[in-house]
Amino acid sequence: MIQVDIRWSDLDANRHLANSSFLNFMSHARLKFMKKYHLDQRDMVRHNLGPVLFYEHVYYFKEVLPDDRIFIDVELKGMSKNGSFFQFEHNIYDQNGENKARCNLMGAWIDLKKRKITALPEEFLHHFHEMEKSEDFKMLTREDTRKHVVNPENIDPEAIRKKLYEGYTF
Repeated sequence: MIQVDIRWSDLDANRHLANSSFLNFMSHARLKFMKKYHLDQRDMVRHNLGPVLFYEHVYYFKEVLPDDRIFIDVELKGMSKNGSFFQFEHNIYDQNGENKARCNLMGAWIDLKKRKITALPEEFLHHFHEMEKSEDFKMLTREDTRKHVVNPENIDPEAIRKKLYEGYTF
């Protein structure tokens, strides 16, 4: 779990923690979590390895205000057998222990030279198996990453435009 103090630049126009700040803080917490399990930026560079995110779903429960101090807990929610796919869950708590937000994300590791999804190198794979896991941890398959496939041939731009501007007058 990492601690973060809220800075002025972390706020949005409503003077509470901005969406982008939540994502940046969670990214920071995730990297610290992985470093605890022996995978850091230098290792990624050495192996031409980079994370690519498929999605980040953030669920906001209560706003985070300027004087709040937050704590971010990270757990491994899922991974594939060879470590190429991963899911993390982040929970954000305030100084009183109140759960302010949760984020689930899914991604994969890519070989930065080949620009293709790759297995996690063996030297890191066993460390991932040692990570703190969520109660609903699962072994991921490629099918788990394809649940929200959109077929571009089935998209009707006019229907989307109509839905976007429904109820608006110009």
